Amino acid sequence: MPSRGSGDDETAIRLARLAQTRAIAAGDLDLVASYWTDDITIRRGLGHPVDGIAAAREMLDAGAGAGKLVYQREAVTVEVSTVWPLAYEEGRWAGYAGDVSDAPVVTGRYAAQWVKRDGRWLIRSEVFVALDAAGEGGNASALP
Repeated sequence: MPSRGSGDDETAIRLARLAQTRAIAAGDLDLVASYWTDDITIRRGLGHPVDGIAAAREMLDAGAGAGKLVYQREAVTVEVSTVWPLAYEEGRWAGYAGDVSDAPVVTGRYAAQWVKRDGRWLIRSEVFVALDAAGEGGNASALP
């Protein structure tokens, strides 16, 4: 039985998150999606649900063009189960209007569930909560 809850697993998750975040900034949606399970569920920052890998990918692709938001995530804590092939990640996220070198237009916190399959950590579920906005970032409405 493989060891669970090791520092190597935490490092692998942090590196996977970093790689996915870089892929988002680069617009490499194939690489972004490779870190999700097929049945990924996401609750977006303002409350909108996204179910499945195709919908999650479409969500990122839909913003292509002038008003595109580029999302960046930063893991703050990662806790790996000592019993199951599961892990919990908590962190900060920010949405930038097209370029991550500018100030973010929306920021918040997130939580993610990771699952280890065939020796690889994948994201099964994410919940994002928008907490602050600047400029046009505050114009969107939260789902009631």
